[in-house]
Amino acid sequence: MKEARWSDEDRRWTIKTDRGDVFSARFVIMSSGPLNRPKLPAIPGIQNFKGHTFHTSRWDYNYTGGDTTGGLHKLADKRVGIIGTGATAIQSVSHLGQYAKQLYVFQRTPSSVDERGNKPTDPEWVKSLTPGWQAYRNHNFCAILSGIPIEEDLVGDKWTSLFKNLSKLLSGKDNSNVSGEEMALMSEIADYQKMNEIRTRVSTIVGDQQTAEALKPWYGQWCKRPTFNDEYLPTFNRPNVKLVDTKGKGVERVTENAVVVDGVEYEVDCLIFATGFEVGTAYTRRAEFEVYGRNGRPLSKYWAKGMKTHHGFLSHGFPNCFHMGLTQTGLAPNFTYMLDGQANHIAHVINEVRGREGRSVEPTPEAEAEWVKIVTGPSFITEYQNTCTPGYYNGEGQNAHQGFLDSQYPEGAVRFYEMLARWREQGTLEGLIVE
Repeated sequence: MKEARWSDEDRRWTIKTDRGDVFSARFVIMSSGPLNRPKLPAIPGIQNFKGHTFHTSRWDYNYTGGDTTGGLHKLADKRVGIIGTGATAIQSVSHLGQYAKQLYVFQRTPSSVDERGNKPTDPEWVKSLTPGWQAYRNHNFCAILSGIPIEEDLVGDKWTSLFKNLSKLLSGKDNSNVSGEEMALMSEIADYQKMNEIRTRVSTIVGDQQTAEALKPWYGQWCKRPTFNDEYLPTFNRPNVKLVDTKGKGVERVTENAVVVDGVEYEVDCLIFATGFEVGTAYTRRAEFEVYGRNGRPLSKYWAKGMKTHHGFLSHGFPNCFHMGLTQTGLAPNFTYMLDGQANHIAHVINEVRGREGRSVEPTPEAEAEWVKIVTGPSFITEYQNTCTPGYYNGEGQNAHQGFLDSQYPEGAVRFYEMLARWREQGTLEGLIVE
């Protein structure tokens, strides 16, 4: 897609593509995802590097050999450097370490790496399932991660262990009588306990003490994306793998054939960027095309100082253009839960518009402004992120509503979708204009 342009006269969107196609659509749903445009590091000298480079999301199997399961045999005579130790590197490093002649892992901040613990699914358990089990488990999982008391953890993986630690601390207490101050203290203790487990795990797996200490994360678990992997940490016991810890400063510079950290050059044949995706840049830049609303107004300009939506789905002046993802909605680590709730809500609104023989729907400016006020106000997660090291969760430490976790419904995903259900039940499409 090259652009989407609204016509007030036709009450339709015209969409153009890079192949010369022109489509006319009554409704447009933007579902391009929050993490899709690769982010390349702005390291001094990087443009001078003469070796091979690629971003992990554009993996070059012609260079490395192998496929998504591994087998990177063409790296046997290569010195490889990987910049970044986030979720993508956690998945890549073990394969690189297994096949490369030498691997340098350049780290700004270590990740929290917990046990993954995958195991075969019991066929007998599958037979016991009843219709609707997926939705029930999804809700159960997301409720636990939202801090909602649940009697049983149906998923039972490490994502929920922090919250189970908190439940243990609160056992025997009447939650209705626990003050906000006491709950905050208990949450902090549970967080400390969890991160102590993570750091102890590093010590028990990584043999070299100096490397182990550098791999230990010293921040709250939700400061960065928690990761779960059973092969990453053992890779640092390989003689051909070296962790280059930049102590939070990042890589100093890049030369024609080396990466420089603290004045030391590490010569590499190949440099891999595990540097993630753009988060705080313009929404239309990440979608890779512009959306022109009423009177030709670009969405990028309307959202220049931050997103403006009603419930995260519609913006004033951009009729019939729905958004999905993390657009001022309710954040859930399980995206299938989140997107299922959004898809159902969008379908409901479109059905209502058609049932009322309307041709367009958009929010009132007042309803939009009220929603923006709700999602940009102080919340537990924004206060939590203020104490965190820089990363994409908090907009590299700026906390200016440009981070991954900014501008979300303060009560979490489960309460967000419960609120939407109540809004639908009212049947008035409160806050929306249907014409």
